[in-house]
Amino acid sequence: MRSFSPWALLPLGFSIGTATGLWAVYFTALYNNIVVPLGSHSRNESLYPPFISVTGNFPPGSCYFSMVMNLAAFAGLVIGFLRYLQLKNRLARAWLNIAGLVLFSASCFGMTIVGNFQLFILTRIHDSGTLLTFGMGLLYCWLQAGITLRVNLKGEGKKVGALRFLLSGLITLCLALKYIFIMFSLPRAAQCQWALVMFFLIYVGTFAIDFRHSHFDAVCTDQPEPPEDSGTSMLEQELQRL
Repeated sequence: MRSFSPWALLPLGFSIGTATGLWAVYFTALYNNIVVPLGSHSRNESLYPPFISVTGNFPPGSCYFSMVMNLAAFAGLVIGFLRYLQLKNRLARAWLNIAGLVLFSASCFGMTIVGNFQLFILTRIHDSGTLLTFGMGLLYCWLQAGITLRVNLKGEGKKVGALRFLLSGLITLCLALKYIFIMFSLPRAAQCQWALVMFFLIYVGTFAIDFRHSHFDAVCTDQPEPPEDSGTSMLEQELQRL
């Protein structure tokens, strides 16, 4: 029977929890007549388009939005660090692993900026957080897709890598369409943003596939270990085996 690591639940919890929180913020804004429905074809000049940052701009939705983004950033940092540890002894080019950790950490920091600096109050700071979140996050997605093929963990690299390349392509497409629609004042920009975020959350959730093979342990000690004599250590090991 294969051992299933409970750490696999962390990426799944991140994806499901963050998605649930963001949709809760959207429905709060919809209930308070702040934004138009996401699938609406008509324009209402008295209501805002349903961009994620707009739904989280006004209270009480802004309170929930900040909490969701802060929790997501913290959980994302943990996932990024665990992924770094998982690849540390498996990736020949260590700089790729370090680059991945830096990129995802920057993306998570951008999440806190997006969540705590509302769009209509501090626009420039909020937009810088958006650039960090999506820009660094997208680079991280493409990097991890390539690393997945290179490492080929448990022989699953081709299948999981192909899935991550597909999701990275969809994220890139949604990001490009969003800015094209905004630039030419076309509808569906908000829908592209929601699709972009959902694909990104699904991508992070795929780390559950890798984490189910790994067990992460922390060791706490009050005193430094005594110097180890190699000959004695080998003798003790042989005696323990007997």
